[in-house]
Amino acid sequence: MNNNNNKTKTKKAELPLKIIFLGGVGEIGKNMAAIQYEDEIIVVDCGLTFPSVDMPGVDLVIPDFNFLLNNREKVKGILLTHGHEDHIGGMPYLLKELTKVPVYGTSITLALTESKLKEHRLDGYSLNSVRAKSIIHLGRFFKIEFVHLNHSIPGNCGMCITTPVGVVFMTGDFKIDYQPIGGTAIADLGRIAEIGNHGVLCLLSDSTNVERNGHSLSESAVGKGLNTVFLDNIERRLIIATFSSNIHRLQQIMDLASKYKRRVAFSGRSMINVADIASKIGELKYDRDIIVDIDRIKDIPDGNLVIITTGSQGEPMSALTRMSNDEFNKVAIGDNDTIVLSSSPIPGNEKMISTVINNLYSKGAKVVYHSIAEIHASGHAFLDELRLMLALVRPKFFIPVHGEYRHLQKHANLAIDMGVVVKQNIFIPNLGDCVEFNKNTMQRGNQVQAGMLLVDGLGVGDVGTVVLRDRKLLSEDGLFVVVLGIDKHSQEITACEVTSRGFVYMKETEDMIRGAKKLVTEVYSRLDQKELADWNLLKNIIRRELKSFLFRKTHRNPMILSMILES
Repeated sequence: MNNNNNKTKTKKAELPLKIIFLGGVGEIGKNMAAIQYEDEIIVVDCGLTFPSVDMPGVDLVIPDFNFLLNNREKVKGILLTHGHEDHIGGMPYLLKELTKVPVYGTSITLALTESKLKEHRLDGYSLNSVRAKSIIHLGRFFKIEFVHLNHSIPGNCGMCITTPVGVVFMTGDFKIDYQPIGGTAIADLGRIAEIGNHGVLCLLSDSTNVERNGHSLSESAVGKGLNTVFLDNIERRLIIATFSSNIHRLQQIMDLASKYKRRVAFSGRSMINVADIASKIGELKYDRDIIVDIDRIKDIPDGNLVIITTGSQGEPMSALTRMSNDEFNKVAIGDNDTIVLSSSPIPGNEKMISTVINNLYSKGAKVVYHSIAEIHASGHAFLDELRLMLALVRPKFFIPVHGEYRHLQKHANLAIDMGVVVKQNIFIPNLGDCVEFNKNTMQRGNQVQAGMLLVDGLGVGDVGTVVLRDRKLLSEDGLFVVVLGIDKHSQEITACEVTSRGFVYMKETEDMIRGAKKLVTEVYSRLDQKELADWNLLKNIIRRELKSFLFRKTHRNPMILSMILES
């Protein structure tokens, strides 16, 4: 009996542990990973990212989680590191499919997640609150300990995941802040060192700021910078734009507003929602008497008001962007306004932010932003903090995550240069990669389906590369439509009409329009009966001939639609 048990244990220990990357590698955003042992899977985070300029009409981008849907009976739980959009934004779409799977996170993380689930009118989900040092068990094989780490939102945790093969430590997003605000504890470096001393199979660590030397700025230093802004603008109206989820920043602004006897108005739906949620669970503390509705700010002198708004990244539909374009009827920017952008640009947003700043200056406003004042601190570790994490954990294997490929490569080089991990024990992942571990080995496993699902209105994943290509073509070269009327008895043309949208102005190109009609009738007249009988073939021939004709005339390639009506 004992021998059989020993054989069983040995056999299970020899089975590989798998880590599968569904998001957050080779990119910033839509973080998601799955860890599998035998027939059990746990999931860490399910975030989103925002569409790039080459995704017209797309609202959100979430991970392709079809791997999980195809293995739904194996998923034992979803673990959330913290409440930022790039870690929880995809949860409503995942839980529509995996309703019964339990979700674990800290109170603020779950409160923000639940708000999203309610927006999507979901019910029947299972949210389970944990805190730093909590330990939970999922399935037969996974023990998870939540470890406190600093970030730009409360309730942020790394995870120590014990498996039959060894310990996996996932930092999630982190920084090491020695002077955190609001009574927040310093990162639990002592516990991380203990975990490292007991032996860590693999470390997965945040790589976002690996290119920035030194140590990240403490959030408390931002308070000093913002205090200077308040002092320097005593008689002016303050409008401060920041991330709605940066609750530490909101707390500091609220404290300063109270100190300088200013009323506070929130602007932007996400800002209002997050402030309300955070205050209800005690993560954001302020006297409610200082709050004023954005509709009533006209009665308040400029020096007694601060508006906290969304739009620090120049998002087209955000409150600040609409203010800068005179499209926000509640706030008109003037020469007694000081606008503070308390954030740093996310890569790719620089042009949008620059446009907003220029528009604000053109209205006479004074603008303060991160490059001219200490009004923002990153929530991600700089080089010295990444070194400290590697030194404390001392993993056998290392996988850099949460960054573009260059970030992952530089983080890998850092570990090698420190002598913490040898090169052959480092894996730089791409989306869909599966890494398999035994106690002493790491190897690439079978690739899984991964990538992105595009959310457009109520549609999830129904906008693919073909649709995006067509939308881009329409946005760049417009649309040209030809409608051909055919007599069903004689098969002769009874009408030929063309129109365009976003391609040419019809009244100024009458010669070209007549030429296009003539071409269509000529093409039709030289086709044989077999070609005329196949309408799909006929429409393709017309499109091909028109494409060549229009390119010769305009050097443009509009989308061409051909329609046939039989009468």
